[in-house]
Amino acid sequence: MRYFDRKHAIPGAVQREAKTWLVRLTSGEATTEDADAFRRWCDQSPLHAAAFSESKRLWQALGPAIYAEQQQPSRPALKLSPNLGRRAFIGAALAGAAYLAVRPAFDWPTLPGMSSDYHTATGEQKQFVLGPDVTVEMNTQTQINLRRPSADAPGIELVTGEAQVLIRTPAATPFTLYADGGEARASQAHFNVRHVDNNVCVTCLEGRVWVVYHGNQSELAAGQQLTYNSRGLGRVVGANEEQVSAWRKQLLIFDHQPLSRVVDEINRYRSGKIILVNQALGRRIVQARFTLNQLAEVTALIRDAYGARVTTLPGGIVLLS
Repeated sequence: MRYFDRKHAIPGAVQREAKTWLVRLTSGEATTEDADAFRRWCDQSPLHAAAFSESKRLWQALGPAIYAEQQQPSRPALKLSPNLGRRAFIGAALAGAAYLAVRPAFDWPTLPGMSSDYHTATGEQKQFVLGPDVTVEMNTQTQINLRRPSADAPGIELVTGEAQVLIRTPAATPFTLYADGGEARASQAHFNVRHVDNNVCVTCLEGRVWVVYHGNQSELAAGQQLTYNSRGLGRVVGANEEQVSAWRKQLLIFDHQPLSRVVDEINRYRSGKIILVNQALGRRIVQARFTLNQLAEVTALIRDAYGARVTTLPGGIVLLS
């Protein structure tokens, strides 16, 4: 039986194309058209699929090494050559690997999710209406499917992301928003639902909303919110309505939040990835507000405010240490 080195059997042009696809699909800007083009590219030959698998394996395998490198403050910052060929890709791969070391889940695009009835890309916001009685506003990285269990029970499913719903349906036909096994029901109300990282937060802004999760139910009045997840239905608490709705005014408001959470939220609005490789830095408390058009400057603001070291790499990847 003959054996061969798969790496050397793959033409260089195909390897470069595979690296380009890897950066594109992890950039946060991949579209439905990109997903279709990627499938066609992979289907060209077994070598194309093998080249992509090899690039992805390299990206994931280098995590522990780069993470250990970034944890040593005496080491100099990574310097990149002006040549943006193989070295530039390796730099981007190392940054992605560092992210894997800090947060193991690989942020891979969910291709089936791109075919949702409504969806927004990174940094995109949009609105749609369902007849004369329901208006839905979608925040960044949001996927929504239409749901109608019966003719008199309109609804939507928030697959992921964040949406604000204004409902003026008759009391006899309440509108239902489904999210991660729970339901938010209302007929004359205005409410916000955020479904991110397996947590669903429902905030009532006007009227009343009934939240049902695994047989338990709570009622929300205006100015109240609750969160549910795998641990169950949380208690009703007061809501910071300005902070909850800030995204609709192109704002992000952080009220005594750890920097790690601030970075996670900012990453939902910008292409690429900001990666915190210094856990102590991530615990620093932030009190701030940003407009969405300031996000290109946010790493410089963090550097100036907290003395963080900033390393910028290709693909919109930034290391904070």
